[in-house]
Amino acid sequence: MVELTRRRAIEDVASDLFRDRGYAGTSIRDIARALSLQGASLYAHVTSKEDVLWAIVERAAARFEAAAAASEREAEARRPGDAVEALSALVRAHVDVLTADVDEASVFVHEWRSLGPERRATILERRDAYQHRFRTHIEEGMGVGAFALTDPSIAAMTILSALNGVAAWYDPAGRLPAHRIADHLVDLTMRMLEAPR
Repeated sequence: MVELTRRRAIEDVASDLFRDRGYAGTSIRDIARALSLQGASLYAHVTSKEDVLWAIVERAAARFEAAAAASEREAEARRPGDAVEALSALVRAHVDVLTADVDEASVFVHEWRSLGPERRATILERRDAYQHRFRTHIEEGMGVGAFALTDPSIAAMTILSALNGVAAWYDPAGRLPAHRIADHLVDLTMRMLEAPR
C-alpha cells in the first residue's frame, strides 16, 4: 500500500511537471527534486521516465473510456436511440474527465506522442475507438435529420480538438464551475452540428 501511495505521488508530481514543462523538458532529477528525493532513490519506485508517462496516460485513457461508456448507457436509459442526447452526454463526460484532474488530462492530451512506438500505437488505437463513439452518434444524428450533413470523422475530430483545448485553459478557481463550462460546450457542439430548419 505504501508503494502504491509513493508511486501515485510520483505520478501526480510528474503530471504537474509534464504539464508545465512538457515531457521532454522534465528530467527524472526534476521529479525527484520535487519529491525531495535523490534521483537514484526514485528508481526504486519507477524504472524510467517513460514508465511514469505511460502510467499517467493509461490511467487517463481508462477514465475517458469509462466515463464515455457510462454516459452512453445513461443517455440510452433516458432517451433510447436519441443521437443528440448521446452526443451531449459524451461531450459532458469528456469535459468532466478533463476538469476532474486537469494536470493528468493535459498530459494525456499533449504528451502521449512522447511514448515509445508500441505504447504510442496502443494509445492511438484506443483514441481511434474513442473518436468512433463520437462519429457514430454524429452519423446517427445525420441519419434522422437532427444534424446537418457533414463528414462525421472531421466533425468528431473538430469537436474533440475543441474539447481537449479545455485542458490548456481550465482553472478550477475560474469564473465558471466545470459543469457550466460543460453546458456551454454541449450547446456549442449542438449549434455546430445543427441541421438547418
